[in-house]
Amino acid sequence: MAVEITRFLRLVDALPDAGHEESDRYTAFSVHGKKFGYLWPRTATVGLKQTLSEQLALVAERPEVFEVQFTAGGFGWVVVHLDGIDLDELSELVLEAWRLSAAEHLLADLPTPASLMEA
Repeated sequence: MAVEITRFLRLVDALPDAGHEESDRYTAFSVHGKKFGYLWPRTATVGLKQTLSEQLALVAERPEVFEVQFTAGGFGWVVVHLDGIDLDELSELVLEAWRLSAAEHLLADLPTPASLMEA
């Protein structure tokens, strides 16, 4: 069970209107200027926007895979260790992070986790 960084990037690239900004230490992902994720290649971890309840549930269930990153504006961000998660679960979390940030008109044609994995 592990997801490579290149596979994570393919998931994000399959999302409508997803963009990215690179810095020296991380890449930030957004949809129409609203951040939904981060990638830290050095540690093979990603940060994903989630609901507060999902953040708490993930961390409580598998603290070796998920960490609390921060909370902001009613959302709970989680750090995900890519070496401890499978592609199915990561696809669902990435899609949810994007959905929480996407504009209404993008949600009409909401991709599925399975369609992301095909990318």
